[in-house]
Amino acid sequence: MSTSSATGYAPRTLMIPAVIGLAFLVLPLSALVARVEWSTFLTDVTSPAALSALGLSMGTGLVATALCIVVGVPLALLIARSGPRVAAILRAAVTVPLVLPPMVGGVALLYLFGRAGWFGGLGLSFSTTAVVLAQTFVALPFLVLAVEGAVRATGVDYERTAAALGAGRWTILRRITLPLAAPGIVAGTVLCFARAIGEFGATALFAGNRPGVTQTMPLAIYTAFNGAGVSQGTAVALALLLLATAIVVLLLVRGWRPGATR
Repeated sequence: MSTSSATGYAPRTLMIPAVIGLAFLVLPLSALVARVEWSTFLTDVTSPAALSALGLSMGTGLVATALCIVVGVPLALLIARSGPRVAAILRAAVTVPLVLPPMVGGVALLYLFGRAGWFGGLGLSFSTTAVVLAQTFVALPFLVLAVEGAVRATGVDYERTAAALGAGRWTILRRITLPLAAPGIVAGTVLCFARAIGEFGATALFAGNRPGVTQTMPLAIYTAFNGAGVSQGTAVALALLLLATAIVVLLLVRGWRPGATR
């Protein structure tokens, strides 16, 4: 096979805007890494304020991811096995949080669970629980869409065969549907967790920014660069940790993607 047939026939001049676009994405991250004070990196990321923000982000992120799995996998199955019109409506509803500005999501959650909201009596706003709810709201679509695509791609032939052989619905789900969709479930879960720990806007409006209670890593970084809370050195170190987490997420998703070894 010739080199041209292997790489395609796009005009070579397109490389110029392509390289500019790549540089626009990579150079800011390189600048971030360059600003890290490596001599104090361990001290920065192990300071009480940093550990508090890191622990809160990881803890609430894990809880939010678990909630997303509990409600997201059934929702993905419902979308994948619904008719075209119903599936399109459900998929649009799930996608809305992806295109909404996070601040709008925070306002919506505040009007639902805030003191004057529909469920204001629960007292959930400006608490650690509010952090989990905000993270779940913004992260759920990532899991649902990934799982829905995986379930839809597997089709229903194996399920139909199992049903013809006498298998019950729960047996089919446990032994056929979920195992076949496992790569999509894993990828969606990893993306969901990464989005949860990186959530900022909805958390800031709905949960606030109380150190040790609602101040996650993104909020700690924002606070530091506005002259309060943790030092800017700690903020840069936490930002690097978030960047490293994003890279690990991409590697994990790549590893579970069909055809990843090619």
